[in-house]
Amino acid sequence: MDFKNLLYSLACMAFTVVIGGAVYEHAAVVPQWSAAPPQSLSMFQGDYGLKAETFWIWIHPVTLLLLFATLATSWKSARRNAVLTTLGGYLLVLAVTATVFVPELIAITTTSFSETVDADLVARASWWETASQIRMVFLMGLGLVLFNGLTKSGESRS
Repeated sequence: MDFKNLLYSLACMAFTVVIGGAVYEHAAVVPQWSAAPPQSLSMFQGDYGLKAETFWIWIHPVTLLLLFATLATSWKSARRNAVLTTLGGYLLVLAVTATVFVPELIAITTTSFSETVDADLVARASWWETASQIRMVFLMGLGLVLFNGLTKSGESRS
């Protein structure tokens, strides 16, 4: 396997890990914390609370680095558009995540524990979950674009 194909494969793997993390959180974590906030937010609190950001803080830079490197090595090949589309879409997702999703998630999940369910928090959590599922489906589409690039030649065009 040559270096360009290996790099492209590693970029695909990293992007798949991002999607896998999103799918896992939406299947196992989000339904729990969004069920009845602030009561259901206890999973984030205390010394042993869930710290999902530990995963996201390292996977995004690794994925971006691999995508940028793959773009550089694929610039003159038929794979360029797939990598460029995926990278551009991913940067857009990260910008929206940083400006919309993360601040709202922090605002919701840092709410003090209470035995009483807060209808406003339930509505905000529901909006966040729905919008995040749309973001996840968009990432899946980008993943298909990236993987489709593997069907293109990695050799430089004349």
